[in-house]
Amino acid sequence: MYLVTNRVISNGSTIKVFGDTPSPQGPNELRIVEVNKEDNKWKVTPVKNELTDSQIEKLSKDNNLNIDTSLPWHGSLEVACKIFQKAKKENKAILFFVHGYNNDVDDVLKAASELEELYNLIVIPFTWPANGGGAISGTASYLSDKADARASSGAFNRFVAKIKFFHALLSNANLNEIKTKVEKKYEGKNNPMAAASLYSELVDKACKIKINLLCHSMGNYLLKHSLMTSDNATSELVFDNINLVAADTNNKNHANWIDTIDVRNRIHVVINENDSALKASRIKPGKEQKARLGHYLKSLDSEHAVYIDVTEADEVNSEHSYYKGSAVGKNASLRALFNDLFNGNSVEKRLTYFDANRYFKL
Repeated sequence: MYLVTNRVISNGSTIKVFGDTPSPQGPNELRIVEVNKEDNKWKVTPVKNELTDSQIEKLSKDNNLNIDTSLPWHGSLEVACKIFQKAKKENKAILFFVHGYNNDVDDVLKAASELEELYNLIVIPFTWPANGGGAISGTASYLSDKADARASSGAFNRFVAKIKFFHALLSNANLNEIKTKVEKKYEGKNNPMAAASLYSELVDKACKIKINLLCHSMGNYLLKHSLMTSDNATSELVFDNINLVAADTNNKNHANWIDTIDVRNRIHVVINENDSALKASRIKPGKEQKARLGHYLKSLDSEHAVYIDVTEADEVNSEHSYYKGSAVGKNASLRALFNDLFNGNSVEKRLTYFDANRYFKL
């Protein structure tokens, strides 16, 4: 599994290399690491920074890339190629995952691994320096994590910009490969209609990799702040589905930022009125915050979002992370819902719609 972070990373190969403060190069600094489980422990390998000339040439040739191989390229190119090829070979969607408050890297990796297993996905977590139960706790820890989430919004914007760049680069390479195949098949033949038909058929078969985003809890607060600059990449057409689950951000005026986001398919807002963590976070700062988006079924006024209420779904109860764990383990309908959301599909047709309140219900 690959993980992207703006946390400080020290030397070593264990999970202890990840700190709970931003990189000393600044909160916008991004690092990619490869994480594998060996003997029930996480082994961490930082991705090399600059690629050699021979590595660049090989990646360009093997992936049919339209790049200037004389320019410096970094390890992110190699990682993007590996992920894209894996998604094609295994016919899997790619899910980028932004965690919430009070999660250390071990928590993040466990959640990402469970997502991969539950929903047959390739999961790439973006982990920001949430406190993870450090020296401070309670309200102070919560406010500290909110500050870290705001500070990490620039790094997340950079991350989304890279996703967009590499997706376009590799998709175009795929299209060029198909074009070459069709031209070779119809070389010397005056049959443009048949060539165009074959090209369309092959594109439809080959270009089915979907990329989606899951923001959980305070990860939605980070997303919101990443949208506050006019030149942000996060609002651009990057993802098929954006899934805002148990969102720990204000319900009030949420349409102002959600409706700036472009997606190929849907923006889903998943709500549990009984979410105990969101009820607690509403009073964390010492006085009541505004109602949280992830547990409030009023003022659902976004023109773009699809609101889904899971409050009365079996096994959800007061859970906060009901996209994994026992809730989806015991409720097949809930698991099927998230399977569609995380794989880039739509779900409205099999849910009940409450027109007066503008939400669907499972």
